[in-house]
Amino acid sequence: MANVTFTSPRMQRDLTVYAVAGDTHTLLSVAKKNKVPLESDCENGECGSCLIQVSVLSGKAPVGMALTEKEKTVLRYAGKITQAQIDDAETNDRPPPWRLACQFIVRHEDILVTF
Repeated sequence: MANVTFTSPRMQRDLTVYAVAGDTHTLLSVAKKNKVPLESDCENGECGSCLIQVSVLSGKAPVGMALTEKEKTVLRYAGKITQAQIDDAETNDRPPPWRLACQFIVRHEDILVTF
């Protein structure tokens, strides 16, 4: 179970929604379901329009989550992630702060999503 707080200058105020941890729905689908104005063009990890910054709110170390190959490529091309961060995510289970909403699966931690 996780609370996801969306924040953006495009919104009048922050919105916190409940997301089922481990559900196979992406963060983008959670946003759409709750009418969050998160941009998305391709919805399959190729365009990068759903770029988000994720912060864990629990104060604990964030739980890692595998980056898809598409996500790695798009984030590196956009200059949001380095090869060292990819290596750290894969070997030490530490997620990078920048992700793609269409590829991110909500885990069991409360997060702040900035877009």
